[in-house]
Amino acid sequence: METIACPDCDLLQRVPVLPPGGKARCPRCGWTVASRSANPIDLPLALTITALILLIVANTAPLMSLSAVGRYASTTIIGGASQMWLSGEAITAVIVAFCAVIAPAGYILFMLTVLLAARRPPAPQWVGEMLRGAEFMRPWSMHEVMMLGILVALIKIAELATVEADVGMYAVGALVILFPAIMVTFDEDEIWQRVEWADNGRME
Repeated sequence: METIACPDCDLLQRVPVLPPGGKARCPRCGWTVASRSANPIDLPLALTITALILLIVANTAPLMSLSAVGRYASTTIIGGASQMWLSGEAITAVIVAFCAVIAPAGYILFMLTVLLAARRPPAPQWVGEMLRGAEFMRPWSMHEVMMLGILVALIKIAELATVEADVGMYAVGALVILFPAIMVTFDEDEIWQRVEWADNGRME
């Protein structure tokens, strides 16, 4: 049991270990002071695996195709960053590659490792380090910013050329939705409760 204060009325109270899907309410004001997900591992794991597949598609399939005056071109995220590098825009290329490829891939891989390791408690101690790595990578995963930039670019060039969204674009759009879904369904407290502490065997 842990002692917490109600965020609404400040009443101190002891909260027992909740069953999956359980909630604890303040006896004075009825505010929900604690809750536990009904599916704390499998649902975010399924979403993370889906995000990994979509990330691979987003970075290997063409984002869009462009045709003008009889000429046709298409590109991928990695191809666009590479072209920026070759064009002398090294800083922009590095930022695009990090925020659109490296950081999302790191976040997904860290989360995948954490969720797989925590499926059967007790989880090993290194899960904590993986969780910290995921928290570091998460703010840098900026698919929504990249999607906004792509839409702005599409609006500007739509009058000059014919532009069509390809598979990569739809994959990026799905990732924009999946990343918040992973964060909402992921219960960090559940993971920490499953970690095996180093001093457990020495405590009497």
